[in-house]
Amino acid sequence: MKREAAAPEAGKPRDPNRPAPGIDVEAATQVILSSLEDDKAEEIVSIDIRGKSSFADMLVVASGRSARHVGALADHVMRKLKEAGVKDVRVEGMPQADWVLVDAGDVVVHLFRPEVRSFYNIEKIWSGNHTTALPS
Repeated sequence: MKREAAAPEAGKPRDPNRPAPGIDVEAATQVILSSLEDDKAEEIVSIDIRGKSSFADMLVVASGRSARHVGALADHVMRKLKEAGVKDVRVEGMPQADWVLVDAGDVVVHLFRPEVRSFYNIEKIWSGNHTTALPS
């Protein structure tokens, strides 16, 4: 099955190998942030990486209190994204749920247990970018 190319954003041509998101970056980010806040995720941070990376436009990083909480956060984010019309949501790391990555095309979500998050400290990698911490 052939996919139609999505419209380029901000003059940047879309990589034809990436799935069309179904909804725009801002709407997908709001769905994710709302889901995480509703499910009591901790230390939620959104990082705008437009123009800085070819793999996504936004990163969202949050912590769960336990592996079970991280897994539930990821499951709820995936469901809400699909309900909102995001196509082809992918997930990695669910069996252990220490670090779960949810790939929603232009928005990538990293969900961690607190110890794992502090060990990898991925926010520091993107520290030169604009980050917005949300109250937990």
